[in-house]
Amino acid sequence: MLIGKPITVIGGGIGGLAVALACAQRGASVTVLEQAAEISEVGAGLQISPNGWVVLEALGVADRIAENAPRATAVRLRDFRRGAEVFAMKLSGPFHLTHRADLIDALHGACIEAGVTIRLGIQVTEVAVEDTETTLTLADGSPETHGLTLAADGINSAARRVLNPKSRAFFTGQVAWRATLPGADLPPEAHVFMGPGRHLVRYPLRGGALTNIVAVEERDSWAAEGWHHADDPKNLRAAFTDFCPEIRDFLADVEAPNLWGLYRHSVASNWHSGALALLGDAAHPTLPFLAQGANLALEDAYTLARFLGDEADTSTALASYQAARKPRAFKVIEAANDNATNYHLRPGPFRFAAHSALRLASRYAPHVVANRYRWIHTYDVTR
Repeated sequence: MLIGKPITVIGGGIGGLAVALACAQRGASVTVLEQAAEISEVGAGLQISPNGWVVLEALGVADRIAENAPRATAVRLRDFRRGAEVFAMKLSGPFHLTHRADLIDALHGACIEAGVTIRLGIQVTEVAVEDTETTLTLADGSPETHGLTLAADGINSAARRVLNPKSRAFFTGQVAWRATLPGADLPPEAHVFMGPGRHLVRYPLRGGALTNIVAVEERDSWAAEGWHHADDPKNLRAAFTDFCPEIRDFLADVEAPNLWGLYRHSVASNWHSGALALLGDAAHPTLPFLAQGANLALEDAYTLARFLGDEADTSTALASYQAARKPRAFKVIEAANDNATNYHLRPGPFRFAAHSALRLASRYAPHVVANRYRWIHTYDVTR
């Protein structure tokens, strides 16, 4: 049970704020430790699919986000060189295109209203766990003792290292640029331009005021992990110089893209021990090929809070949470890993056959492809 129970959350991102809000709504006394000096406008676009949107509805923040997040009506796969449409999938559920900052702002505001304490400028560098408490070492070397601690501290999670000391990541041979541009009167759709060893995703944000771009390239040279590394826009334009004029014109206006190396992490073997549990990227870093990173974090947050609220024994609650979430996270992440290959086919008979099949499916049986990922999007952790 959570009435009056003190809970500490490491990380003030999507997963951290969502689990803080969900626990506070069940009566817990929640404190969030966020390393940034302020909750500010960072990041770029996100695609919230129905499995994530139901969580936002259950937390009471969906209406706030929908004000600036258009409901997506379609996903269109297009050829890189001519821009011709290969496949179109109509979207009938609540798929929303949102700016990460708008999602964070809505969750942050709801947390404050629910009585969550948020401590800024607090970086946790080490975690030690016992049965009923954790000891957190901060960046200045000072230790703090906390009770139940939920770690949503991302891909470089100090908590994950404690629970999974042998966990390692490897560079996938892919890098991604992310940028936002002024709006370009685009429909509320996600367009994926597929090329050999590369693809680019484009969709509008904030009702068309901004355009979000994510561009992925296969390469041999290593790049650092984390989406906040600045890069020269000339590198982005050079990587997509043979794409259609529509894309080249867009990229000509990019001024400050961020670049990050894509690394594959295993799903954590251990999600909890004693008074410590992981969620979001700390438990299962996700490659961006099915737009499920934020959605999985929202699913984790709601499920974890629900089990903590329903179970009298914390150990039982955490074990139930891992049992419920780990298989799904593994399955979604494997599907995302496979999808990168589908976007990056090289010219030749196989690419021709694959794209021809997609064109036929788009014309005669679009539901066949749409149903391929229905198990992801129709999943509802709030039921």
